[in-house]
Amino acid sequence: MIESLVIGLALALLLGMLARKLHLSPLVGYLLAGMIAGSPQVSEVDNHIVQEFSHIGIVLLLFGVGLHFHFRDLLAVQRVALPGSLANMVLHTLLAGAIYYALADASLASAAMFGVCFSVASTVVLTRVLEDNCLLQTPAGHTALGWLVVEDILTIVLLVLLPALVSGGSVGEALLGMVLKLMALIFCVAYLGRIVIHRLLTSLARSASGEMFTLAVLVFALGIAVLSARVFGASMEFGAFLSGMVLGQSRFAARAAAEALPMRDAFAVLFFVSVGMGLHWQELAETWQLALAMLFFTIVVKPLTVYYSVRWLGKPVRMALQVAGSFSQVGEFSFILAALAAQEWGLLDAAAVNVVTGVAVVSITLNPLLYRLIPRLLRVMERGEPSAPLPALSPPSQDCFRVIMVGYGPGGELLTGILRRHSVDVVVVEMNIDTVEALAAQGVQVLHGDARARAILQAAGCEQAMAIVISSTAAPAREIAQAARSLNPRIEVLAQTQYIRTARELRREGAEIVIAGEEEAALSMAGAVLRALGATEEQVSAERREARRLWR
Repeated sequence: MIESLVIGLALALLLGMLARKLHLSPLVGYLLAGMIAGSPQVSEVDNHIVQEFSHIGIVLLLFGVGLHFHFRDLLAVQRVALPGSLANMVLHTLLAGAIYYALADASLASAAMFGVCFSVASTVVLTRVLEDNCLLQTPAGHTALGWLVVEDILTIVLLVLLPALVSGGSVGEALLGMVLKLMALIFCVAYLGRIVIHRLLTSLARSASGEMFTLAVLVFALGIAVLSARVFGASMEFGAFLSGMVLGQSRFAARAAAEALPMRDAFAVLFFVSVGMGLHWQELAETWQLALAMLFFTIVVKPLTVYYSVRWLGKPVRMALQVAGSFSQVGEFSFILAALAAQEWGLLDAAAVNVVTGVAVVSITLNPLLYRLIPRLLRVMERGEPSAPLPALSPPSQDCFRVIMVGYGPGGELLTGILRRHSVDVVVVEMNIDTVEALAAQGVQVLHGDARARAILQAAGCEQAMAIVISSTAAPAREIAQAARSLNPRIEVLAQTQYIRTARELRREGAEIVIAGEEEAALSMAGAVLRALGATEEQVSAERREARRLWR
């Protein structure tokens, strides 16, 4: 067992580092590690053990996602997630089933089962892609995650009903039993979370026992996952996500995320390794026509249908693209459905299961790469559309300076308040529509849009502004600065970044003031140590100046 774990993780580490060097997603390296580990030449690796460990990673990952995804977030996206997931699961099942029926000469029941396998996406991949692109805690991220939660619930329903359909049992009784079990699961998790677990964690927090607190959270996460599967007939992933949502509403959410899940990423890596191990290229080559057709369906047709569904439900183009791009893959539930359909229900053969695995490997590899094209595609679409009339803002006054504030997070809010108290004319450019509406109600001049667009900057008065402040570290500072300078070469650019390397690039391109989080944190800690050693403020200031001179 230990040998299998070490070989899988070591290969994933080496190939993940190589993928990073080639500017690819580490997921590519993890999948390639699985293919190597699953080859006959590496016989020491036990595929079953790796899959068991990867299942732990999936459970912990979904528990961590649930910690940051509250019930109110799910309710906020129900108008998009609920009808969108329902309609698309039916549509994707019909389309994928029709392709299989035409190319594999299968029965209608087998085609329907094959279509169901391609109607769901991977929660693990979607979460990782959204995190890598800093979109998990955005409206688009919440919509995509809520969409997948509904998909998971519908998949659980299918897992309960399909045995009754195949064996000729009562579907009504199976459906009623499933609903009652899910309601009992939600009640038990909510009760345990609010009463039992809360009291237990409070007691452990007071006793200052760090390892016991960590152990209690892990037992809570894994225990609820097992309980949901063994007792209530739901999936372990759904139970873990539900337990994370309950614990996330308590005061222990931040500590649980920081202390109790250090092994989450390592085990999650094994999920991708196990996916790569399940692929057989030689068998896949024999069904290459079906494999290519399903790959095209997964990375092109599925995102298109999701995009038009989100747009039809009244959401903007940017959100529709961000949500649709994360669905161009299939994952863990597809493997579960395909395995059950082949081994227990006799609806799919080994070749069909291998096609599901092969398309999953390729789509998981391509998904992060394709997602990077969304900003470029969005700019092309915006250039092709007629410019919509922008809200009228008051022109810059002659008796005060205008400053454009890009982003209205905590830092932007603090800086905007200071500038307005000193009679500076501030215009906020923000992407979150809820923040825009709240600021407009407060009388703050605000525009909803992407600060990289020249039309947005022109509407904000960039040509007359004295400065543009990029207060968000997630904003594309270089592109915003270039767009602002193209309209007003004299405008001062002030930006906040997380890394020193990015700050250096911005300074080389002419940004007047760039604040790097790494730099300021290091200088602040160095100053604190020097003061503790008896240095004067003049000596500390001199060291800060010398450090900045060397770094820049």
